[in-house]
Amino acid sequence: MSTSFPTGGFGRMDPDAMWQAFEQLRSTFEKKVGSRMGRGDVRAAVLSLLSEKPMHGYQIIREIEERSVGSWKPSAGSVYPTLQLLADEGLITAEESNGRKTYALTEEGREVAATEGAAPWLDGSGTAGDGAGGQRRSAGPGALPKAGVELAQAAAQVHRTGTAEQVQEAVAVLEEARRRLYSILAQG
Repeated sequence: MSTSFPTGGFGRMDPDAMWQAFEQLRSTFEKKVGSRMGRGDVRAAVLSLLSEKPMHGYQIIREIEERSVGSWKPSAGSVYPTLQLLADEGLITAEESNGRKTYALTEEGREVAATEGAAPWLDGSGTAGDGAGGQRRSAGPGALPKAGVELAQAAAQVHRTGTAEQVQEAVAVLEEARRRLYSILAQG
């Protein structure tokens, strides 16, 4: 990706080329901001959830997504093999009910779940929060790039459909945001 933007006449930045470069950057972020976690994380998450109550596979997937505040949604292709592995290890049992398999921890599974530590979606304090009064975490590993992409999408919308005055106001907001972001780094 080029580090400079093509210019129009008299050194002015070509807006179309700038937005094309921006869209390329946005797509790069979207590809890199994934919701993938390691196999051990899926295992820990499944054990943690099943220690609360029996669940079926898609319930587990939904619970992980909800508890990670949307930053992680494991695929069925990672959850079901993990469930099979846990069953093979004797840590869970599967019971068919209403056409669905419901999984529950065995006694050995409860012991392992208790010793394996906190679920992957919990912060260091052991709560699904940011350490400030138990509120849910909003700053997962992909939160900043995601927020940046959403901000850039809003800026692109103003660029496409806003009046000249609205565009000028948006530029001032973005310049202030940039200054404030750098001030965050300066504090450290």
